[in-house]
Amino acid sequence: MSTATGRATGLIDRLYATFESPRRQMLLMIAIVFVMAILPLIMGRYTTTIMTNALLYVVLALGLNIVVGYAGLLDLGYAAFFAVGAYSIGILTAQFDWNFWLAIPPALIAACIAGVIIGGPTLRLRSDYLAIVTLGFGEIVRFSARNLEITGRASGLSNIPEPSLFGYVIDSYVDFYYVFLLLAVCAVIASHRLYHSRLGRAWLYVRHDEDAAEAMGINRVRVKLAAYVTGSVFGAIGGIFFSVNLGAISPESFSFEQSVLILMAVILGGMGKIPGVILGAFIIILGPELLRDLGELRLLLFAVIMLLIMLLRPSGIWPERRN
Repeated sequence: MSTATGRATGLIDRLYATFESPRRQMLLMIAIVFVMAILPLIMGRYTTTIMTNALLYVVLALGLNIVVGYAGLLDLGYAAFFAVGAYSIGILTAQFDWNFWLAIPPALIAACIAGVIIGGPTLRLRSDYLAIVTLGFGEIVRFSARNLEITGRASGLSNIPEPSLFGYVIDSYVDFYYVFLLLAVCAVIASHRLYHSRLGRAWLYVRHDEDAAEAMGINRVRVKLAAYVTGSVFGAIGGIFFSVNLGAISPESFSFEQSVLILMAVILGGMGKIPGVILGAFIIILGPELLRDLGELRLLLFAVIMLLIMLLRPSGIWPERRN
């Protein structure tokens, strides 16, 4: 049994090694985007909506991957940034009649401020203390949304207007599928550029040894804060388009469960590895849907499959192999 498992793991590793070349990864990404672009032409509304949700999770998981995978900062309250973006755009467009595109910069600034608020006090915390503080921050944002008048209290916000571009109103499920596909492609490109940038290398050093990184001249406070702020922007962008897609949001849309699912996508796929995180996001969203015929047992079976994956691939399905 152990021999068969070892052979299967070796085959998977050799398959991944085939795509370690940047040129082959780019060709693979182009092929995947091409296939994704034609999917709405052959799929029904239900499947297209599920794929749209999977693309949203790709954006969110890549944002959290910057915080957790690149900088090594455990974050259990990432849904808070998702909520800040969604509520900011909802309040400005539905209650103050702002144009959608003009409301995006203030929403992103609000998310950056939230990133500084959570990042500043936690810069000297590590491991479980950091997890507790980020968890608390996520719950504070959710309970604030539930109790404030401007956020619609427990009922949330409704009648959030759809955006329009050059007179074309983006309102159908196919429109939003392509919007989220474009966002996912932009998130992949941005993550790739950050990974290979000077800041990305600084995140890597801080993740492995903060003291050694500081001795090399890296300002670890500034580097960690940059990770939180960058991750918050990814989360806010996901929340902005999530709110206009649904037209209504409520505090329960940004619960602790959302933070856990996004974190699962990052850990399951492989922290720090962009293709692995994308794969993890699709598994988290599509897995329960593919098992829907099993009824109430589907979540139990999905949990068992997740457990087996983590036992057989403890570093993730497609782990990082950076030196």
